[in-house]
Amino acid sequence: MKNTGYINKRYLTGLVAVLLLLNGNVMHAQNNQNKTLNAHQVSLASIAALTAVGDLKQLQVALNTGLDVGLTSNEIKESLVQLYAYCGFPRSLNAISTFMEVLSDRKAKGIIDILGKDDIPETDRSGRYENGRKVLEELSGKPQAKPAPGFGVFAPRIDSFLKEHLFADIFASSVLNHRQREFVTISALAAMSGVESQLQSHIDMGKNTGITVAQLISLSDVIEKCINRTQANTIRKLLLVPLKQVPEPGMIVRISEIEIFPKYLNEYNAILKEEAAASVNIEPGVVCIFPMSTKEDPNQILIIEIYANKESYQSHLKTPHFQHYKTTTLPMVKTLKLVDMNSLDSATMTQLFEKLN
Repeated sequence: MKNTGYINKRYLTGLVAVLLLLNGNVMHAQNNQNKTLNAHQVSLASIAALTAVGDLKQLQVALNTGLDVGLTSNEIKESLVQLYAYCGFPRSLNAISTFMEVLSDRKAKGIIDILGKDDIPETDRSGRYENGRKVLEELSGKPQAKPAPGFGVFAPRIDSFLKEHLFADIFASSVLNHRQREFVTISALAAMSGVESQLQSHIDMGKNTGITVAQLISLSDVIEKCINRTQANTIRKLLLVPLKQVPEPGMIVRISEIEIFPKYLNEYNAILKEEAAASVNIEPGVVCIFPMSTKEDPNQILIIEIYANKESYQSHLKTPHFQHYKTTTLPMVKTLKLVDMNSLDSATMTQLFEKLN
């Protein structure tokens, strides 16, 4: 333990950071398994959000994922066309160009993607405003005055564009239904800052098309993963659900240095592995329990333990799986030393947790 313990402590900062990354990603996947959105909806939300903020690198990944889970090429293309009305021509055109590159690359690799329904309807040019006004009435569940009060009276041309082009021309295509279109719109607006009033309006419209509150809460988790927690919280705030916060300082980091009697080593390792897995999988406040043995001497065990806060640690000590581990392995342990650690850079650690969550 002499040199080994020193070396492990010396490199603890880097090691803990790596473990946090590994463990955080696993826990994020476990804690955010989406039970209210299917794979198509998660992909549509990701594509819309990343298009809205112009993150083309991650959008390329999301587009490939969308195609892999069964979205048709035309469904994705129609979503990107619609988004120009919410995030502008530059973002929409960049996303469409990225999608063209993705399709070309997949074709070169021999991947055959589903084209899907193609529907480019001919709109009655004479009645476009009225058609759009009726669609908006259907979506909002409210009568729509002509012109729209406020902005429509002040700037009649923008009211015409809204009704005649967005809700008449674009919504006339049946490639996406109204529910899907509102889902795409909500995702894009949630990714952008400063559009809370429009997001609220489309959340209400989305509910009218059949999108549930549970699905919107799940959508906020998708936005948190694709964009950031701040933007995800805009949906949660409008839905009046608790906001997710970055973990407060007070995280407990501990190193357990343990020496095992050689004759018990295999039995001890099996019990330790079971306890560590149960702690990470079951307890929300257990960020990491990472057991290791030194290469020079397998009987020397080093466990890095990270808990969200003091309460999480105290709760962990009372769990059946820890109590089983403690009582069963007591005669197997030759020496035990618990080393509590202080963070030298709490600010960076907090940012790391925000990225992971």
